[in-house]
Amino acid sequence: MSRCATPEEAFAAAGLVLFQRGWLSSNNVLFLPTSAGEGVLVDTGYWSHQEQTLSLVRRSLEDRPLARIINTHLHSDHCGGNAALCAAYGCEVLVPSGEEGKARAWDEDRLTYRATGQHCPRFPVAGSIVSCGNIELGDRAWEVIPSPGHDPESFVLYQRDLRLLISADALWENGFGVVFPELEGQSAFNDLASTLDALSALAIDWIIPGHGRPFTDSAAAIDRARRRLEAFVADPRRHAAHAARVLTKFHLLEVRGQAVEEALNWMIGVPYLQRLHADHFGDSVLRTWCLQLIGDLCRSGAARMDGQAVVDA
Repeated sequence: MSRCATPEEAFAAAGLVLFQRGWLSSNNVLFLPTSAGEGVLVDTGYWSHQEQTLSLVRRSLEDRPLARIINTHLHSDHCGGNAALCAAYGCEVLVPSGEEGKARAWDEDRLTYRATGQHCPRFPVAGSIVSCGNIELGDRAWEVIPSPGHDPESFVLYQRDLRLLISADALWENGFGVVFPELEGQSAFNDLASTLDALSALAIDWIIPGHGRPFTDSAAAIDRARRRLEAFVADPRRHAAHAARVLTKFHLLEVRGQAVEEALNWMIGVPYLQRLHADHFGDSVLRTWCLQLIGDLCRSGAARMDGQAVVDA
């Protein structure tokens, strides 16, 4: 098949629409209904953006049905809109096979919502998707490829004929998502390295990442990701500091601004931040370390002080 010169050509050939979202939400990929295929949405963003997600889906589907939601993994910014879409469309939700039991039981500890200090409305689970198989999306078969590292159960979707990859948080144009198992003391840097090796073996023209714009030149992106990973492997404390900043910035994005004391109380109560402090930064008091995190975000331009409040920037 001839190569698609633009992402629009690739998306049209795949029968999909991309909703490129800003933080807090992940990107969403809508496969439009066809005579042979049902309407399917891949990932649904964060719960606080659920009305916007619903509006985007309604505008594209018009009066056509949404049959199914597929989640590449169950971090809150990828499945927070599930409940609202299920209520509106009566659609079913398919999750990675390793997450099905946790989601059916709604174990917020094992799903990491409590650990991150984030929220996700409970949604019904119809079934699961097993990696290393195929799934029909639109009128085409897509390969489901395991992508552990950022999340142990996550997968990416690859359409071989179109050379199109939906990479979720396994690969961004400039890096990848926080390697969350490492925050729990589980080794996962090697898993991410293996995922990058697997992606490098694919013929790819266009990548739809979990966050950010579609991009090409997968080789350059993978090289950047490998160098970033190598830096984290050489200095795990660097990854820990990065993860702590990401969690805090995510919170500020959600609340927009908060009195410093309230922000500190939230940070001190977040299990992942507690664990990161204990494992990597225990030479300082937890509260002092959290204040330093806020200062780091302000110095980098990711936040700013407004009187006695810290504000997202």
